[in-house]
Amino acid sequence: MQGLQKIVDGINRINERIGRAVSWLTTGLVVLVVTDVIFRYLFNTTKAWTIELEWHLFALIFLLGSGYAFKHDRHVRVDLFYSRFGKRDQAMVNLVGGLIFLVPWCILVIYSSWGYAMQSFRIGEGSPDPGGLPALYVIKFGITVGVFLLLLQGIANILQSYLEIKEASSETTE
Repeated sequence: MQGLQKIVDGINRINERIGRAVSWLTTGLVVLVVTDVIFRYLFNTTKAWTIELEWHLFALIFLLGSGYAFKHDRHVRVDLFYSRFGKRDQAMVNLVGGLIFLVPWCILVIYSSWGYAMQSFRIGEGSPDPGGLPALYVIKFGITVGVFLLLLQGIANILQSYLEIKEASSETTE
């Protein structure tokens, strides 16, 4: 059981560090948007690369921060009954939901997005807009990496739920 807890703690540390690092992209995005708005309204000009960089940063914040959000229970949940459940039942929902829905979905998205990202990298895909960003494959790899981080956190959540179920079972038998 200690080995499983070490795995959970290791995954939690990875997503915590990446989430904190990615949060700085938010500051960069705010500065970029404010600068773009100033140039647009004061000088009546904008650049294609600025607009594309805005949505690339937003996408990277969302994608790379998904594991962090899941770790801190800040993800979307349809909470009709979950909040009324006891800890053991919540852990059971998390375990089963993670195994049946989250892990297969993440694997499917990782598999699919990796192929698109590699193809984009091989051809050196860039923006179709004149003056746009030259490396569109970066955002495509962001999908793969972000969903991989979500998968890791899902595995940590499944293992933590298993440990909670075992702990609750041992408490009831004592």
